[in-house]
Amino acid sequence: MRRAVLVRAARTRRVGRRLLRRVVQLWRSSLQLRIGAITMAVAGVVVVIVSMVLFRQISDQLLGVKRQAAVDQSLAGVQYARTEVSGIATGDSASVRSTLARTVTGLRSRGGAAGDFDVVMVYRSGNQERRASSRSTLTYRDLPPDLRADVASGSQAYKYWLVPDSSGRPVPTLLVGAPVPADGQTGDRVEVYFAFPLEQEQESLQLIRSTVVISGVALVLFVVGIGVMVTRLVVHPVRRAAVSAQRLAQGRLEERLAVRGEDDLARLATSFNAMADSLQKQITQLEGLSQLQQRFTSDVSHELRTPLTTVQMAADVLHDARGDFDPAVARSAELLHNELDRFERLLSDLLEISRYDAGAAVLEAEPQDLTQVVDRVVAGMSALAARHACELRVTEPSQPVVADVDARRVERVLRNLVGNAIEHGAGEPVEITLAASGTAAAITVRDHGIGLTPAEAQHVFDRFWRADPARVRTVGGSGLGLSISLEDARLHGGWLQVWGKPGQGAQFRLTVPLVAGSELTSSPLPLRPRAAGTAARPAVRASPAAPGGRS
Repeated sequence: MRRAVLVRAARTRRVGRRLLRRVVQLWRSSLQLRIGAITMAVAGVVVVIVSMVLFRQISDQLLGVKRQAAVDQSLAGVQYARTEVSGIATGDSASVRSTLARTVTGLRSRGGAAGDFDVVMVYRSGNQERRASSRSTLTYRDLPPDLRADVASGSQAYKYWLVPDSSGRPVPTLLVGAPVPADGQTGDRVEVYFAFPLEQEQESLQLIRSTVVISGVALVLFVVGIGVMVTRLVVHPVRRAAVSAQRLAQGRLEERLAVRGEDDLARLATSFNAMADSLQKQITQLEGLSQLQQRFTSDVSHELRTPLTTVQMAADVLHDARGDFDPAVARSAELLHNELDRFERLLSDLLEISRYDAGAAVLEAEPQDLTQVVDRVVAGMSALAARHACELRVTEPSQPVVADVDARRVERVLRNLVGNAIEHGAGEPVEITLAASGTAAAITVRDHGIGLTPAEAQHVFDRFWRADPARVRTVGGSGLGLSISLEDARLHGGWLQVWGKPGQGAQFRLTVPLVAGSELTSSPLPLRPRAAGTAARPAVRASPAAPGGRS
């Protein structure tokens, strides 16, 4: 039973959180909803304040008129009562009772501008006290003590109080009390109290309150309706412009806005259409230039392949026979051989880029153990690391990391990353880390060299871009390595990202899905390196590769 209650409570909380997220999302995404809600809140506050002030003024005025009429009528009643009680025989109880009853009846019959009322009279003479009332359900004890005390002290007073009616139901009532002087009778006191029911005024105030509330609600809805309508007139064209901009961004360059009228929105549509025309023209020109450049690069690369092969064959012959040449000629043969190798790599990079530009690159994905891929790359780059006095440190999981990848392309990416890290690492160790999660595998290459500025990190994957063009490169790069690596990562449906900070080195992260065709949502390794001294994860082996090979 308790478990079922907890499950229901958890389900209710989940539903509440989902509903809250939807409301927040709707609030953030709908300008019309925000303006409508803000307009309703402001209009509601203004209407409530105005209604309260207006109702208070009407109530005070209505009750003020009633109070003034009641006070005037009570003063006239006091004068009448004075003439009636002036002849009371002090020692005759029957005379006192009859005089009080006659006076109460006379006061009730006199009426006045304040409307219907009831009367309570009290006569005191020494220890003797007599009371009379125009209604049996209204007695002297029903009057508030502070009112009785004020009148007993000799002053006129009034008070609003709940007094029972003939059926015993409490009714808001205006009570006015005053002392009645008794001529010639020292020590005798007569008090008269008038009770003016406020039922009619209460009904009037209730009607006024209902009218004010209904009018206020109608006014708020009217203002909100106007605000929503005006907002819609502005938001609807903006939404059309946003949709058109999205379609334009998706490549539908012919998208245009309809121009209606000559107002600001019409000028916005005209400006948008002019911008779209300019963009279409420039994009068309750029596409033409790009296609021409791609075709030129592809044609030149293919055309140079045949003569390069012939020249390279001749250079190989000369390089093999350099021992029989003069030292200067032998050195020239070596330079020719090395530069032709570099030229061949440049042509290979240009051909690879042209394949990506033409959409002809094909992914040959097979299940591969990425630990073996990393090991092959590290073994191949050990000679370069030795020349730079750089240590390669590898951190891999203890279990194989199998992913559907094109091993040739992944090795090419890692060679580019490790080669760049060695060249820019200033002789500091280069850290290579492999990790996997349930859906993805990631490899990071970290150096501790000169690092990258944020501006350089934005351009590091651009074609032919170098952070320091004057620096001598020993890998023989063409400026296309990272561009090709980025395309290789995208071909796998993965990510290739970079972090860098001047003086603290840089880190590149390659993330690929374990299953080809699946979508990445996260990476097993952080892009920003861990702080120095952070403990390594469990179930990971770290093996440094010293210059000349891995230990």
